[in-house]
Amino acid sequence: MSSESEVAAVAGILPRSYGIVPASLVDGPRGTMTYNYLAEGQDGRRWFVKSYPPGTDLRAEQEALRLGEFARSRGIQVPAVRRTSTGELIVTSGARAVSVSAYVDGAHTAEGGLHGRGWAAVGEAVGRLHKVLALHPAGPPRPVHPREVCDAERARMRLERLLDRYGRGTAGGEFAVWARRAAEERFAALPRVGAVLEGLPVTLTAQIVHGDLSSPNVLLRAQEVVGLIDFRQPRHRSAAWELGRIVLDPRTVVTGPDWPAGLGEAVVAYRQANPGLPVEDLLAVPRVTAGYLACSVYPLSEPVDNPAAVTSGLEAYGRARHAALELLTGRLDEAEEVLRARLT
Repeated sequence: MSSESEVAAVAGILPRSYGIVPASLVDGPRGTMTYNYLAEGQDGRRWFVKSYPPGTDLRAEQEALRLGEFARSRGIQVPAVRRTSTGELIVTSGARAVSVSAYVDGAHTAEGGLHGRGWAAVGEAVGRLHKVLALHPAGPPRPVHPREVCDAERARMRLERLLDRYGRGTAGGEFAVWARRAAEERFAALPRVGAVLEGLPVTLTAQIVHGDLSSPNVLLRAQEVVGLIDFRQPRHRSAAWELGRIVLDPRTVVTGPDWPAGLGEAVVAYRQANPGLPVEDLLAVPRVTAGYLACSVYPLSEPVDNPAAVTSGLEAYGRARHAALELLTGRLDEAEEVLRARLT
């Protein structure tokens, strides 16, 4: 929870820089790297206020906001950013930096997992987004080697470094104990990861993408997508990776045993919205997702890298990621057969 002084400082910025006189300002959902607030103006309009901590790369944050504006200007459901009275995306006041965007009423995030119509709705939304972002001035789609998405040798080095740090005994707590054991299991499974990666296409298609399209950043209402939030600065990454990151979110995979069928619904809807992505990329979605999870050390690394970030929510997410990796790997053939039947 934010201190009274922090709330007062943000409340002072809103009328001065944005012309918003807050009738109320309360803590919003905690961001990974930001403090978030919900503001209601005297006129009844509601706003999402993001406060960036000292040391944040504000230039990168501004580029991310511009990427969201680019998508919104082309029909993607992105909440409008409110610029300051002088046209800035982010205002700095003392040690604080703030951005403001429209609040989406009546929406919830996709953190509860996808089901029913939600699979196709999210697949369609991502397809429309990728079709638009393929036209971004930062450059058109291009082929990349799958190692840019998941590199088993780089994963080996990351895990070795992480296990070495755990071996020094600097991290404590129940989650740290679990995370170390999970990292050891992940390291032992690397030969199997290599076999998974061998099944990927020779190249994957990289393009400008959202960059952080996880379930907290997809807003739903009645199983329809009503907002995509928290873009990252423009960067070419695998479109299949981003699609898999949201439709095979660990929280969906571990709670929905019918995820292969749901994946089929999502990918078909994606292809209808964005027929330009090669079928080979779409067929690779479950394998790319499994490979990426296997090669990632997040959040197993948080107890030693950033202990303050270890919350109950992060712990639950870490356990879900680890469990989802086993489920994805164990049912890869089934998931790929579902996609081949729907796409070819």
